[in-house]
Amino acid sequence: MKTYFRILNFARPFSQYVPGYAIATLLATIFGVMNFTLLAPLMTVLFDQVEAHRVIPTAPPAFELSFDWPKQFFNYYFGQVVQAQGTMGALKFICFLLIGSVLLSNVFRYIGLRIEGVVRARVVKNLRQQVYERITQLQLGFFSNQRKGNIMSTLTNDVQEVENSVVSTLNVLFREPFYLFGYFGVLFYLSPKLTFFSLLVLPVSGLIISSIAKKLKRQSSEGQESLGTILGIIDETLGGLRVIKGFNAQPYVIDKFNQSNNRYAHIITSMNNKRSLASPFSEFMGVTVVAGILYFGGSIILAGNSDLTGPMLVAYLALFSQVLVPIKAISNAFSNIQRGLVAGERVLALIDTQPEIRDKPNARVLPSFTQEIDFKNVGFRYADDPILQDINLRIPKGKTVALVGPSGGGKSTLADLLPRFYDPTQGAITIDGHDLRDCTLHSIREQMGIVTQESILFNDTIFNNIAFNKTDATEAEVIAAAKIANAHEFIMQSPDGYQTVIGDRGGKLSGGQRQRLSIARAILKNPPILIMDEATSALDTESEKLVQEALTNLMKNRTSLVIAHRLSTIQHADEIIVLQAGRIVERGNHAQLVEQGGLYYKLTQMQNT
Repeated sequence: MKTYFRILNFARPFSQYVPGYAIATLLATIFGVMNFTLLAPLMTVLFDQVEAHRVIPTAPPAFELSFDWPKQFFNYYFGQVVQAQGTMGALKFICFLLIGSVLLSNVFRYIGLRIEGVVRARVVKNLRQQVYERITQLQLGFFSNQRKGNIMSTLTNDVQEVENSVVSTLNVLFREPFYLFGYFGVLFYLSPKLTFFSLLVLPVSGLIISSIAKKLKRQSSEGQESLGTILGIIDETLGGLRVIKGFNAQPYVIDKFNQSNNRYAHIITSMNNKRSLASPFSEFMGVTVVAGILYFGGSIILAGNSDLTGPMLVAYLALFSQVLVPIKAISNAFSNIQRGLVAGERVLALIDTQPEIRDKPNARVLPSFTQEIDFKNVGFRYADDPILQDINLRIPKGKTVALVGPSGGGKSTLADLLPRFYDPTQGAITIDGHDLRDCTLHSIREQMGIVTQESILFNDTIFNNIAFNKTDATEAEVIAAAKIANAHEFIMQSPDGYQTVIGDRGGKLSGGQRQRLSIARAILKNPPILIMDEATSALDTESEKLVQEALTNLMKNRTSLVIAHRLSTIQHADEIIVLQAGRIVERGNHAQLVEQGGLYYKLTQMQNT
């Protein structure tokens, strides 16, 4: 239940809901119990057992906290009606009282459900918000070890399962106990013997249902994991559809999906079978107990050694049948809640995952960049694998430094250390003497612009993609940035100009158009430091020329760190760093490195052939 109550904490502050909910539930319980306690006098009237001549109290009884006071209070007014209007008047009185009691019970029940609905919506909203915020805070390395499908499943299906299976049981777990206490209080008052008899049998049902619930929880965990696998396959299929079709791999991926889908269906079928068993079993046990009470109570009445009467036994049975309703609801809730708790544990586990890259408690704002970036003896390990070793590099303000070398040499990792996507495991990176680990992430990244090899665009308008996170950008500023990026012309030829929606990941645009929008976005941000993962390597000649010109415009008067794939694009860099196996093996400008005849020279020769 620790997970359950922790989930409910997302509805805080409780002071907004608990008082009203408790009052509404208490009143609904009182009037609900009253509905069935009125059956005893109603049966008495129908069986013509009203003694109109009996002594009627001359005044209502004095108030006291006991079960007898409501009975005495009712008998006084009921006796007054019987005396004044006879049995027909008494019958009419009971019927109107019953209608009023049912009305008030349902009115207060409705109020309680409305409050519960607000709590339910608040819990789910806050839970989903916390998960999304945590996902945006986690370091990039976290997602390298996680299937995207599992994360998507947590954010969507698990949160939805929490709503369906956990939050939806609020009214059951907090309302039905009120009914149980009320019903059993009256039942003990009517006949302690019958009530003790029923309590001997009911726990058997609870133990069996508890056993079913434990099995459900175990299978729920397997089901959520299986669903995450399915979502991962779907995501990979949508992203790689071109390759799947090109390799005629449809049968292969369909078979892979079918295996996971069959496993999930098997788990869900087994869970549904167990969950469906709880309700009929609890109903059977309830009817069995009622039959036992009927036999036991009837034998007491026939023996004539008890104050229990026929009308009282009928009222007792009617009231006890209502006890089965909250018991059945609670047993069903506990069965359903197991699946939701598994989903809740997955959601809370993601929320509890602390980002490795975060601000120190006393982190300060990084001042505006004025002098140089300095990598001092920087090393980086991923698990036990060294990725970078002994990196010493200075980038003066306004200079362009290019990173080149074979694949896997550490170029992208080195560039990712600057905006603190990762922190070095050895050495330090400083900007104007300030260690980046001592500065806030926001202030560091605020001074940097990033253009990646893969254009990251969003399913929105061209205008909003260029003005991403710059909500105060004017139309003139966006157009000016687009012109510098050589994007204005093709934008104006789009169906709705700057308001054209570009589709998922910019799928309606060509590769060159997507890159120019990415460059326009960086130009609009106008950062002093620029990080570029060569944006022209996958483009045709015409697009490359336009994008390269846009990049040249972007790099003017900025400090740039460029990952170069096509060496012809960085020949004018102030310094070229050649990385191999995580170490700097050569450095210098283009002419110096070619003259050395080392690795850089070999790379240029390979690209020129």
